[in-house]
Amino acid sequence: MKQMDQMNRREFLRTAGKITLGAVAVGSLPLAHAAAEETKAPVWPWKYVPLDKDELLKHCYEVFYQYGGCGAGCFGGIMDIFSEVTGIPYNEMIPGKAFGLMAGGYGAGTLCGSLAGALTFVGLVCEPKDAAEVRNQLFDWYREHEFPAYQPEFKSVTTVAHSVNCVDSVGIYMNTTGYKMADPERKARCAAVTAETAVKTITLLNVLYGYEEAEPVSEPAPVEEALGANEYIGVGVSEIGGEVKVKVTMDGEKIAKIEVLSHNETAGISDPAFATLPDAIIAANSTEVDAVSGATKTSEALIAAVNDALSQIKK
Repeated sequence: MKQMDQMNRREFLRTAGKITLGAVAVGSLPLAHAAAEETKAPVWPWKYVPLDKDELLKHCYEVFYQYGGCGAGCFGGIMDIFSEVTGIPYNEMIPGKAFGLMAGGYGAGTLCGSLAGALTFVGLVCEPKDAAEVRNQLFDWYREHEFPAYQPEFKSVTTVAHSVNCVDSVGIYMNTTGYKMADPERKARCAAVTAETAVKTITLLNVLYGYEEAEPVSEPAPVEEALGANEYIGVGVSEIGGEVKVKVTMDGEKIAKIEVLSHNETAGISDPAFATLPDAIIAANSTEVDAVSGATKTSEALIAAVNDALSQIKK
């Protein structure tokens, strides 16, 4: 009898539970339907608008300290400003503090947390192909940028990491300055890295979406090679490829070496001239040599370049 009573009781609870859940489900249907009508999932990629860079720089620097480091400071700082400017969906995103584990290269000294935070945001507003392009440009900039350029608290030297990893970026700075991880100057430096990375990210996105022009890329000035007392640079001009530049090394009055520094001649056709003519000139100790068959114009330009170099020797 006792066993029967227990079975009846369990059956009653199961039945009552089903009835209760059913009633709750039915009762909530209108509310769920209404909520579905009022709230729609944002279309991805999310809408992008340009931000005030000065405001972003200052804010990301400050929230580096408030949100737990570079990753949270960069991502959370950008999201804070977007929340104010655009509202939904940015103001419904998880808080920046949730990305605190990005700091210190995820605690392992790997990818700088500010870059990780920045790219998390980029992934919200870009298709994968565009996001990859922004990433590549951001990494290139980070590797060669002199941090910290933004110095609101402490005056500091700047260093270049030549890397995107935290261990290199911070390590080189600390080795140069002597600061330790806990020093306020080191923290200020990483707060600046956070802020500057956020601003650079927005700049690249502005260019991507047509809000500003890309900065012109300037070619580095050619570095003139230091020449020894017995070395001379000469230039000849070919009708085919233009300038042929050589360096001639003398040993007393003898031609000891001829190096072709640059040319724009046609590959394959010009190769025999560059391969054999310098040795012929050295052997004869004179430019009175025959042009290489099939590469006459290249030969003439090379001989002219050597003569130009020899003309600089003081008699």
